[in-house]
Amino acid sequence: MRSCRYRLGLEERWGAIEGDRVRPLGGEPWAGGLPSGPAIPLASVTLLAPVRPSKVVCIGRNYLAHAREMGNEVPRQPLIFLKPPSAVIGPGEAIRCPAASREVHHEAELAVVVGRALSRATAAEARRAVFGYTCLDDVTARDIQREEKQFTRAKGFDTFCPVGPAIETALDPGDLAVVCRVNGAERQRGSTRDMAFDPFALLAFISGVMTLLPGDVVATGTPEGVGRIDPGDLVEVEIPGIGVLANPVIADG
Repeated sequence: MRSCRYRLGLEERWGAIEGDRVRPLGGEPWAGGLPSGPAIPLASVTLLAPVRPSKVVCIGRNYLAHAREMGNEVPRQPLIFLKPPSAVIGPGEAIRCPAASREVHHEAELAVVVGRALSRATAAEARRAVFGYTCLDDVTARDIQREEKQFTRAKGFDTFCPVGPAIETALDPGDLAVVCRVNGAERQRGSTRDMAFDPFALLAFISGVMTLLPGDVVATGTPEGVGRIDPGDLVEVEIPGIGVLANPVIADG
C-alpha cells in the first residue's frame, strides 16, 4: 500500500495511491481509514506531507562515514533529537533559508512512520508497530549547529523537515539506497545496511525514552555527502520503492 495525503480544491484528504490514481480514505491509514469514494487521477491533486506527526524524532551520526565527515564517531547509543511538527512540509513545498543562517545543508534520510503506540518496546515489538516508510530531508543550519553545539534551533526552523511523497508499507528497510541530488547532481548515496542502529533498534530505544504515537516519524540518520543548499536550488531525496521527494529552496521573506 502507498498511502498519502492530498489536497483537491480546498479539501484535504488521506488517500491510497493506485498506479496513476488515488483513492480517498475516510481517515488516517494507520488508524484503519477505509476507502470512501472512487479513485481520481493522481495528476489532479496536490500531494501534501503524508503525515501530521505529534513529533519527529531524528537520529544523529547513524552512518559511520557521515559521522567521520563531521569529525565525530558513531555514538555508543543512538543520539536522538527532535524536530517540531511545524517544520514539516510536503513534496513541492519550498525550503526557506532563514536570514539567521549562512550555511543551510541537506540531509537525505529514510523515515519510519509509526502505526501504533509504542512504549518500552523490544525491537521485535517495534517492527510490528511500523506502519511504513517515507523519504525525509533533515534540513540543518550547520553554522548555527556548530556555534551552539545544540540541534534544536539549527534543525527546527519552519520548512526544515520535508517529508514524502508517500508512505510505502510493503518495504524491507534492510538494504535501501538513500540518494540526494541538488539541481540534478548527486550529492549523497548510501545504503541503510550501513546504519549503526537499524530502524527497529532505534524505535525500541526511543520508546524507552518517550512514547511514540501513531503517525509519529522517526528519521534514521543520513549517509555521507551532506552539503550546502541555496535559494534557487532544487533538492531531491530518492529511496527506491518510495519515490522522489523534491523541494525548491528559497530565501525566507
